[in-house]
Amino acid sequence: MVNIIWSLLAIIGIVFAAVNGRMEEVNKAIFSTIDDAIMITLTMMGVLIFWLGLMRIAEEAGLLRGLGVLFRPFVQRIFPDIPKEHPAMGYILSNMTANLFGLGNAATPMGLKAMKELKRLHQADTASRSMITFLAINTSSITLIPTTVIAIRMKYGSVDPTAIVGATIIATCISTTGALLIDRYFHWRRTRRGEV
Repeated sequence: MVNIIWSLLAIIGIVFAAVNGRMEEVNKAIFSTIDDAIMITLTMMGVLIFWLGLMRIAEEAGLLRGLGVLFRPFVQRIFPDIPKEHPAMGYILSNMTANLFGLGNAATPMGLKAMKELKRLHQADTASRSMITFLAINTSSITLIPTTVIAIRMKYGSVDPTAIVGATIIATCISTTGALLIDRYFHWRRTRRGEV
């Protein structure tokens, strides 16, 4: 669906430019941003490869497993509907750990696998409580190291690309707390009405 929306936006923009006689401006914009797009991609790729490599080392050293053990009691309280040793719990913990280090690209496959496992648990056409909670947490996700933003700041010559780390930690803690509170409020409201 997103691909269709982006395609329609591009087509509508080009048609609108052609009708208004502004195709030359569109061509200039396309060709002037291609260089930036390639440079940002290469810069981000280098930073992501570096962090993914560190994540792999951390995984081999048992650090990620240790973080999983550390976070498991907390995650089980957030997702009381999921059995302790269910595969969904492992995927959720992996997703949260990857998001913690700002590796959204690495977190996405784990998030998709977690949703697939949660769907198997729920066996219905509607989203379960755990699926909604996971989506809220995954969207807001606490981030310690905003890898992608640091890569973009490095590409554009920031004097201190890591200066945003403190603000990122505070902002993502607030957003995750807010997401959990809103999620719990709506669950409580549905339970009170007898919809669950």
